[in-house]
Amino acid sequence: MFNDQLKVVELLSLSLRTFRTRPQRAFFTILGMAVGIGTVLLLVSLGYGLQYILIGKLITTQDSLITMEVSYPTESNLLIDQPLVDKLKTYQDVAEVSPVAEFPGEVSENNGTGLLVDTLIVQPTYFRLTGILPDKGAIPTSLEPGSVVYSQTLIPLGLLADETALTKALSFKVIYEDIKNNTTEEVKSLAPIKIKGIISDASTSPTAIIFADSLSKDPPFYNKVLVKAMNADVLISLRNRLLGEGFSVSARIDLVTQARKITNILTIILGVFGVTALIVSAIGMFNTMLVGFMERTYEVGILKSLGATDYDVRNLFLVEASAMGLFGGIGGIVIGVGLGKIFNTLLSFLATRFGGQSIQIFLTPWWFVFLILALSILIGFVSGWWPAHKATGLSPKEAFTKK
Repeated sequence: MFNDQLKVVELLSLSLRTFRTRPQRAFFTILGMAVGIGTVLLLVSLGYGLQYILIGKLITTQDSLITMEVSYPTESNLLIDQPLVDKLKTYQDVAEVSPVAEFPGEVSENNGTGLLVDTLIVQPTYFRLTGILPDKGAIPTSLEPGSVVYSQTLIPLGLLADETALTKALSFKVIYEDIKNNTTEEVKSLAPIKIKGIISDASTSPTAIIFADSLSKDPPFYNKVLVKAMNADVLISLRNRLLGEGFSVSARIDLVTQARKITNILTIILGVFGVTALIVSAIGMFNTMLVGFMERTYEVGILKSLGATDYDVRNLFLVEASAMGLFGGIGGIVIGVGLGKIFNTLLSFLATRFGGQSIQIFLTPWWFVFLILALSILIGFVSGWWPAHKATGLSPKEAFTKK
């Protein structure tokens, strides 16, 4: 006879009895739940991974977020000269200004056959303000100058786009074009410039980035200027001022904002597909609990005849359903995280196999793991609520009659 409410140990023993009496049904119910949970976790991890990769490519330095690329529109036929660069430095909300010139040039190793390249002539602050980072090697600095070249620059020179190229030095000849006077001037590097970094990009034509003080003469004009704002609060007002003065302005923070919107939408879409699979598995679990209730009406009648309260009977079904949800959530986490790691390993292997970098396209946020575990328990609880409600309203006489 039941003198009081069921003890916790007794409640758990009776609730989990179905795992012993009907192990196959319990296993496949949990498996269905696990597949649904795992699908949600895997798809959301894909969305977060894509967001991390895309945003990570855009945000490589904090300064690049508040730096704008300023130039004159092509149709204006205006050029940026040194007096204009000096003027921009005096603007109230401007923290740094870094001019960038682009001219055709020729590069060679050991005075060998030259290769025509696009030459970017920059200041040491260029890499920090643009966020451009080499895939191999390091960023050149004023203390350790050098050049950064794209991989397509090395191949025609007979060099491999790997660490062995970082021991080489290249000689540069840059052709300064004076558009106003319609003249050209050939300017050479003061000495061979060591390769400090390599950017792996097969889609970019041969391009090299060097410091202006590596050449015997400064550029006659600049194609664009990198303007860093004092902080993010003044970025919009500074951009509006530059736009009002006839400049064309682009900011990386705009790209980051748009990229976040796109990846957030993609993550939501992937999550919807995953939730659909979860709903299907939840319906299967509800069906299992309902069938289990119909098969256990006689057991409910016996428990009530022995003095079990409606509260006890309700808890039996709710604990059983919640336990199934918990086990399904744990199984789903194992499936989702496990498949994500397997896919990451395979993709990284293929990427490195073909000369690229290893990637982690499935990224699982740990807060989402705990959220999905709590959600699985909630789904189990909800699935068991109706059978539990039916069981509490069942009298011993009705239970024996239905049996």
